[in-house]
Amino acid sequence: MCLCGKKDYGYLCTFAPWILYNYSMYEKTFPNKRFKHTLAFLQKHVSTDETILDLGVPNPFSKIMQENGYQVINTTGEDIDKDQSALQNNQYSVFTAFEIFEHLLNPYTVLENVTCDKILISIPLRLWFSPAYRSKTDMWDRHYHEFEDWQLDWLLEKTGWKITAREKFTHPVKKIGFRPLLRYFTPRYYIVCAERAQKLI
Repeated sequence: MCLCGKKDYGYLCTFAPWILYNYSMYEKTFPNKRFKHTLAFLQKHVSTDETILDLGVPNPFSKIMQENGYQVINTTGEDIDKDQSALQNNQYSVFTAFEIFEHLLNPYTVLENVTCDKILISIPLRLWFSPAYRSKTDMWDRHYHEFEDWQLDWLLEKTGWKITAREKFTHPVKKIGFRPLLRYFTPRYYIVCAERAQKLI
């Protein structure tokens, strides 16, 4: 799910800068629990003295980071699967990708092009009782990857990163039924902090 907080537009937030978000319309639909967990994890592992390159165009959570004292640079809507120049050309000490990697076809190459030594990534975990998200009307609004935790761990290891901290948390929904009940107990999100493996040797 995208950081817009209302619908799954993560890929659109990253690759469609012509879509302008009216923050006020999402005030009552922000995923408050997810934002709270993400911000707490960020504050635990990243100093406000560091500059963050946040994958995706400016969004509600990048605004929250700025309001909490972080210096944030966002990408500008380019197709990150094909064009990683923003990762190469900007100056930053931390790279973040919050609920973005599930929309990418090529996260391996993205990680290879990160120039800093610390990254924070969060993803929705694959749920055994629910299929991968896919919009029937919008080709961009879909998940190419829904990871299990070990798959993200492996991806980071293969691209030269070592996880230094990790957390999982649930994402209950206000619906009635067996699957909504399972969401109260089954972790939906996985967030990690990682550093370059050679730096830790």
